[in-house]
Amino acid sequence: MFLDKKLFIPGPVDVLPDVATQCALPMVGHRSKDYAELHGQLVERLKKVMHTQNKVFLSATSSTGWMEAAVRNCVGKKALHVVNGAFSKRWYEISLACDKKADKIDIPWGSAAKPADVKVKLDSGEYDALFITHNETSTCAMTPLDGFGEICKKNNVLLCVDAVSSMCGVKIEVDRLGIDVLVTGTQKCFGVAPGLAMTAVSQAVLDRSKIMKDKGFYFDYMQYLKHDAKNNTPSTPPIPQMNSLNYQLGKIMKVEGLENRFKRHREMAEYTRAWAKKNFALYTEEWCSSDTVTCIVNNRNIDLGTLSSRLSDKGYAFSNGYGDLKGKVFRVPHMADRTMDDLKEYLETIEKIVGPRP
Repeated sequence: MFLDKKLFIPGPVDVLPDVATQCALPMVGHRSKDYAELHGQLVERLKKVMHTQNKVFLSATSSTGWMEAAVRNCVGKKALHVVNGAFSKRWYEISLACDKKADKIDIPWGSAAKPADVKVKLDSGEYDALFITHNETSTCAMTPLDGFGEICKKNNVLLCVDAVSSMCGVKIEVDRLGIDVLVTGTQKCFGVAPGLAMTAVSQAVLDRSKIMKDKGFYFDYMQYLKHDAKNNTPSTPPIPQMNSLNYQLGKIMKVEGLENRFKRHREMAEYTRAWAKKNFALYTEEWCSSDTVTCIVNNRNIDLGTLSSRLSDKGYAFSNGYGDLKGKVFRVPHMADRTMDDLKEYLETIEKIVGPRP
């Protein structure tokens, strides 16, 4: 039995009814003209959101699939991973699982890397791909991306960025930043049901992919490039989610506007950080705090399991800390179509349950 709760978790997010109903549109064949028109329009809208002219590929997968694709298509010599939380660590583990040579730079959890942290390593010529998680959902640290692209380009290193929980909530100018691979998915800031993931890849990546071996089949960029010419995909795409995302992007651009969407996310983040400092404490260093999800220290030793249960009774899904941080922190997402009124109501509800700060 499914219960109607407001999902204050960092994905999947609540999907607005008009967006959700697009998944029920009549089905079309994925090799039909109707599908090609949908695919082409959706890709062009995604390019506007991503601020890129690079190729944009779509697939029926979680974003983790495209993370593995980046490893398989981009790493020839050795990968360098910035690890500052559980999901950036996962990308490093994906490289190892794909039998790639890989090193990691460990950044304290709750903080983020700066270009100077990777410069010496990349200047060595030992690496040909750098992997950064833009928005580390486990710690709610958002890495400012300016400067990494220049170092990578100078050293013929491909810059691969996980923007799964930030794209469409934060402005990420893919081309200006020199991002070669960007990975994202529908179920977070886009405000669409899970099942569809998207990636943008540069010409330098495609050139690298042409000469790479042992890429597997499902995530070989060359397969996607071949079908891209016909506004199609190598295998059956998730057409319902594509209809929903296409509608959502059209609505965002015509009704809210991208810049207003980014502004709303930033304002909700600022409100949440202020609330956290008043009632608990921030886990993440403020200079790199996320605009889509906030990590709060449980410095009052509240039983977060009990808090979760009581919030559930009031119609909310609560987000505990992830992995090693469970019980030590909790997270407050403010992404997709969440409004400031929704957020204030949720935080006020937590205050009523836990009481005022001593």
